Amino acid sequence: MKIHVKKMLILSFLLIAVLFTNLNIVYATDNDTDAPEIASRAAILIDNETNKVLYDKNANERMFPASTTKIMTAILVLENCDLNETVTASYDALMSIPEGYVTAEIQGEEQFTVEQLLEMLLVHSANDAANVLAEYVGGSIESFVSMMNTKVNELGLTNTHFTNTYGLQEDNHYTTAYDLAKIMQYCIQNDDFRKIAGSVSCSIPATNQSGVRSYTSTNQLILPDSPNYYSYVTVGKTGFTTEAGRCLVSCAYRNDIELTCVVLGGTLSDDSTSSRFTDSVSLYEYGFNHFSLKNIANPGDIITSIEVSNATPSTKSLDLAFVDSIHALVNNSDLETNYIPDIQLNANISAPIAEGDVLGKAIYTIDGISYEADIVATHNVENSQLLQFVLQIGGIFIALLVTFEIFFSNRKKKNA
Repeated sequence: MKIHVKKMLILSFLLIAVLFTNLNIVYATDNDTDAPEIASRAAILIDNETNKVLYDKNANERMFPASTTKIMTAILVLENCDLNETVTASYDALMSIPEGYVTAEIQGEEQFTVEQLLEMLLVHSANDAANVLAEYVGGSIESFVSMMNTKVNELGLTNTHFTNTYGLQEDNHYTTAYDLAKIMQYCIQNDDFRKIAGSVSCSIPATNQSGVRSYTSTNQLILPDSPNYYSYVTVGKTGFTTEAGRCLVSCAYRNDIELTCVVLGGTLSDDSTSSRFTDSVSLYEYGFNHFSLKNIANPGDIITSIEVSNATPSTKSLDLAFVDSIHALVNNSDLETNYIPDIQLNANISAPIAEGDVLGKAIYTIDGISYEADIVATHNVENSQLLQFVLQIGGIFIALLVTFEIFFSNRKKKNA
């Protein structure tokens, strides 16, 4: 009877383990009771300064990126071209766009500047602009796609692979919410990318083939007249295919905090509202309302004191101070927490020491993120004159002993 009970307990435990293994576990922070529920299949919210992940739902699950692919296309163009360079569209670049995909109706042999093509790419999400730019930069579309995957490797991303320049639905064209966030964090270091990807609209002047073109951003979060407008969003790129769902990668800035948000696999609600917008706003509100920058240290703050053994009595007691400030992103519930640093001093600290000399560093580890700053001497530390005198006398005494030893050794040899 006892054996049967034991078997039943083991089977029950295994069943519970299997059930929990198949759950989609969502975490935000150690305290995620206020984390939003979102419709998108995968998402991430990450702080751009510390890389602290504030929210994660299937962030490392492979997903189709759709037109969010274009942020990688854009940054490679910006890194390899001047905005005012003239590009001539080839028929080959245009003919490969499948029917039903968004275009700017670029014509063969039509000429644009790089900047104009980037505006059509990021504001209007024109797929033909992506291929025209790719061919211009890479020599061929295939070569440019190879450049995209090389950049992926340089960024250390292991779950992203591109097969085209604009998000054509293909099985081997994939990424993750986490990888897209890292790509966006890289892209926004470029001021031209920030400007174009944050444009509400654009107007393309008449060309040698067409009249003026005007476009409004597909990212409703930056459109003031949109019901989805969110004033803190600075840049963004949408994406959609049937298989990828509704996608958005964006950044928002508020209260000195900049966050990157990625939502993939979004849906439409009954009233045709896209979850990529509502989910993004929910995640931004969660991040901005539950996390704050905490001032951990200020320049000049004393962190510790030491005794310098070979220093003069008046200077041997030395305070060490921060040279820079430290700000940490913490949950609002931890704003009053007094964090204790790990102080790492240089080896063999001894006089003389000049005011401002770096003598070590202080490291704060908060929620797995390390924040550190150098610590420096707050005043000059002079050598002890008595110690110097003793050392000099000792040196002289040793020199005399050696001299006498040599002298008497030579006399003994002569007498022998």
